[in-house]
Amino acid sequence: MVATTAFRSASISVIDYRCEAGPADVPFVEVHDSFSISYVRSGTFGCRARGRSFELVAGSILVGHPGDEYMCTHEHAAGDECLSFHFAPALVEAVGYRPDIWQSVCVPPLPQLMILGELAQAAAEGGSEVGLDELGVLLAVRFVEVLSGRQRTPVEARACDRRRAVEAALWIDANAHEPIDLESAAREFGLSAFHFLRLFARVLGVTPHQYLVRSRLRRAVRLLAGDTRSITEIAFDVGFGDLSNFVRTFHRAAAVSPRRFRQAAKGNHGIFRDLLAAANAAGAG
Repeated sequence: MVATTAFRSASISVIDYRCEAGPADVPFVEVHDSFSISYVRSGTFGCRARGRSFELVAGSILVGHPGDEYMCTHEHAAGDECLSFHFAPALVEAVGYRPDIWQSVCVPPLPQLMILGELAQAAAEGGSEVGLDELGVLLAVRFVEVLSGRQRTPVEARACDRRRAVEAALWIDANAHEPIDLESAAREFGLSAFHFLRLFARVLGVTPHQYLVRSRLRRAVRLLAGDTRSITEIAFDVGFGDLSNFVRTFHRAAAVSPRRFRQAAKGNHGIFRDLLAAANAAGAG
């Protein structure tokens, strides 16, 4: 495991984790030493915590609560990368502390969180002028806001089902720029469309199509933040066959248009102040 500190202050630390562990490596128990939100930007791994097993893929979030034990596993693939935000208790109290949320262990790929995770990664790589501390606060606020209104469903799946679901997510992510429908994805893994949909959603918490769209959005965020191509070119490059659909989908996830998001990524802090204000207002309502 290679850990690189990208940002540190009294209330927020941002650490880039790159793990090369694989199926042959023996997992071991670790303990969270702080509140944290770790955004999985690539790869996959499992997590056993609080008596349950979770599978994380690109776009998922690993949630840390001080003192909680957990064990990361790498049964299905080798290598993963995370951008991890660690928060001081006072900041968590200010954002909103609820044990059920901060001990939720894992959050599947959700567009409201994924958009911010990808922008944070772009900022960590120097592709955006938005501050990592600002993004950390916004991510924490949005995390609490989203999970406060979201029902979690326990994951009850066999090891072979979890493996299939993770392999399917990796395949979708690698081929997201191509046309993919439920039938073709199910056929790739020798399953009926119904069984594939049920298995994927039960293990990963999102449907295959939701994950496909979010994989495309992840790539679009990176390109909007660091590429000079037109929005139309980016929309088609990442797999959206229609510009208007891309704009609607992006706006629904990010609460801003692709054009305004690009402006924000280039340093228009007013847009992110508006987003933070809206998130705070929603949380207070």
